[in-house]
Amino acid sequence: MGKLYLVPTPIGNLEDITLRAIRILKEVDMILAEDTRTSSFLLRHYEIATKLSSHHKFNEHKTVERIADQILGGDTIALISDAGTPSISDPGFLLVRTCLEKGVEVECLPGATAFVPALVNSGFPSDRFCFEGFLPQKKGRQKKLTELMEETRTMIFYESPYRLVKALEQFQECFGAERKVSVSRELTKLFEENFRGTVAEALAHFKAKTVKGEIVLVLQGKQDGEITNYKLQIEDLENDDD
Repeated sequence: MGKLYLVPTPIGNLEDITLRAIRILKEVDMILAEDTRTSSFLLRHYEIATKLSSHHKFNEHKTVERIADQILGGDTIALISDAGTPSISDPGFLLVRTCLEKGVEVECLPGATAFVPALVNSGFPSDRFCFEGFLPQKKGRQKKLTELMEETRTMIFYESPYRLVKALEQFQECFGAERKVSVSRELTKLFEENFRGTVAEALAHFKAKTVKGEIVLVLQGKQDGEITNYKLQIEDLENDDD
């Protein structure tokens, strides 16, 4: 029987990959990549000539059974995403679940993921936190934020640069202008930025500039004695989503 490896890849700086990850990617029979064009750049950099195949959210439902059977037949396969650890807001969960259901051995290597450095850089408590990933783009977005208004743990969100200002505006509405937030973008890259301040300060900062790159928002949890004055009816929020 073969094996499925989940191999983290750098989120920006190409040096942020382990020696073991490079060895595994060279040794497996095939690499499944979210975007073969993006991954080819990394593989060429490390002189990895392993066969590359596409595996992304638009085809994974159709291919997971075949891939699991291929591993059962003896192939070793590595799954990588464009950046970071597969299955963390990236394709991977369906394949892992299918492989485990079929008795295929699965191993995830430790490595890069964007929310960990963003959390540590924030200065907020990191002993207990909740990872929310990407908020719904439209329907259900405000409802989710309302559900989190009483959350006392540090909260972590992923966001695109195109929705960053909207997200901060909604944070201000739901959590208050004085709630602390840390906004990290372009982590490990040349123009890395970690902005720390209140939600209102972050909103003013990012409204005044053009934002590029992937965004990690780390929001302070509700503090003892903090009064939330922005409680809104879920029905009204759902209407706003339409």
